[in-house]
Amino acid sequence: MNKAPVNWTNMLLFTLTPLCAVTMVPLYGIYYGYDLFEWSMFGLFMVFCGLSITAGYHRLWSHKTYRAHPAVRFVFALGGACSLQNDVLTWASDHRRHHQFVDDNRRDPYSASRGFWFSHIGWILRRYESGHEDLSNVKDLLQDPILRWQRRHYLALVLLMNIGLPALIGLWHGDVVASLLLAGLLRLVLSQHVTYLLNSLAHMWGRQPYSTENSARDNFLLALVTYGEGFHNYHHAFQWDYRNGIRWWHWDPTKWLIRGLSYIGLARDLRRCNPARIEAARVDLQYQRASEKCELLEIPEKWRQHLEEEYLELKKTLSLWNSHRKSWYAAKSRDLQQSLSHLDLLHLRDTYREIQFRLKIQRRRWRYLLENLA
Repeated sequence: MNKAPVNWTNMLLFTLTPLCAVTMVPLYGIYYGYDLFEWSMFGLFMVFCGLSITAGYHRLWSHKTYRAHPAVRFVFALGGACSLQNDVLTWASDHRRHHQFVDDNRRDPYSASRGFWFSHIGWILRRYESGHEDLSNVKDLLQDPILRWQRRHYLALVLLMNIGLPALIGLWHGDVVASLLLAGLLRLVLSQHVTYLLNSLAHMWGRQPYSTENSARDNFLLALVTYGEGFHNYHHAFQWDYRNGIRWWHWDPTKWLIRGLSYIGLARDLRRCNPARIEAARVDLQYQRASEKCELLEIPEKWRQHLEEEYLELKKTLSLWNSHRKSWYAAKSRDLQQSLSHLDLLHLRDTYREIQFRLKIQRRRWRYLLENLA
């Protein structure tokens, strides 16, 4: 099979920048040193670029999990250019195809089925057919003047954000070279490869609690360095949710940023997946795995029947809880409170709490059953 043609622009960029980073950055540090301000600018640029990709390119534009004020969109467009990961339209188009055809080697631009190297960076270095540019799936984004402006002036913005701004900061601080090396070069290389880990490692290492239909995995360690994007199995199962880490303790700075923007009126229409649907996906997969284990270990039929009964009862209670939850939250709205009597409201509340308690008990029984099987 003939290899795809080399993309020489990308090949030189992704070869020379890491080589320069691993030689020039330490050498300059040895001979001249870096101060706290310069390392602070490096950290600030890392976070700015990272969140522009995760909150902007990914959750805002690729998946439309929320709507943002033009000022926020403008800042994210600048941060994306600073990240040097292509313009929003191209990035979002590739990413939407990735979700639509995940693990399909012919149509997924960075299919993990083709190996770590390909999904991490190989797909960028050659002109593969799977990476052919086709903006037909981002017609909605073409309506945004900020994105059209960014695409039209992308090269100028890349030079401004990666060379001009670090140089200006260095000139003000007194060391242009140090600023260019840390906030410019080293930051560029690291921020790019942090993002690319989500295309590669996040499809190879971790847990699959929600779905096994594709290779995406949840990995808490990856979440720590990717601003919350490491909960990748959840993301592929529920890609319209503005959160990747759904629990309060899940490290997801992107989620916190979006929610914070909503508090001050800079983001709205934040989309969340129904919690009953999330739990149902987990329970379905747990039951599937438990059934397979029963077959493998030749567990007695009586025990399997008990497992199935508990599973069906839990799903039934989940559905009932979801129904009462919607009714209770609807009743808490001002309009319904005015139309319902106090006794009716109390009845709705008490019924909802009763179902909630029943679900809690059944969850415990289900966990106990799975633990015994393990």
